[in-house]
Amino acid sequence: MSNTHLVILKKCYLDKIIDGSKPVELRLLKTACQPYGSVAIGDKLFLKQSSGPVCATAEVSSFQEYNNLTPEKIAKLKAVYNHLVFGTDEYWAEKSESKFAVFVWIKNVKSIKPVMIKKLDWRAWVVLKAGNDFGLLRSADIIH
Repeated sequence: MSNTHLVILKKCYLDKIIDGSKPVELRLLKTACQPYGSVAIGDKLFLKQSSGPVCATAEVSSFQEYNNLTPEKIAKLKAVYNHLVFGTDEYWAEKSESKFAVFVWIKNVKSIKPVMIKKLDWRAWVVLKAGNDFGLLRSADIIH
C-alpha cells in the first residue's frame, strides 16, 4: 500500500518541479524524520508552496536514502546530484552537518487548482494519514 505525502517547497523549487527542470527533490536532515524511512516507489505527493497553496501532485518514481553522513560525504552528494536538485551553495553549506539524506525522483507532475490548507506546524514533509491529512486525502482522486 502506498503512502500519500504533503511536500512543502519554496516557490523557486516548486516552479522547477512543475516545469520539469527539477526531477529530484532532496531533503537533508539532522535526524531520521520524514521523509527518511517513509518513501516508497509509487507514493503520491501533494506539492505545496511554502506559505501558499497546494498546487500540484506527483508520484515517486525512485528514491535513495543515506545515513551516517559527514560534511565530506555531503560534498560528494552535492557533486553528483546538484544538477538534479538545484541546491544553492548556501543551501549545501547550511545543511553540511546533516546526518541523513533522501533523494526523491518525481514523475507524473500535474498542476491542480490551488488548494489552501490550514497547516500550522513547521514540518516540511508530512506523511498523510486518515484524520490527519488537512482534508487532502478526500480529494486524492485528483492524483490517481
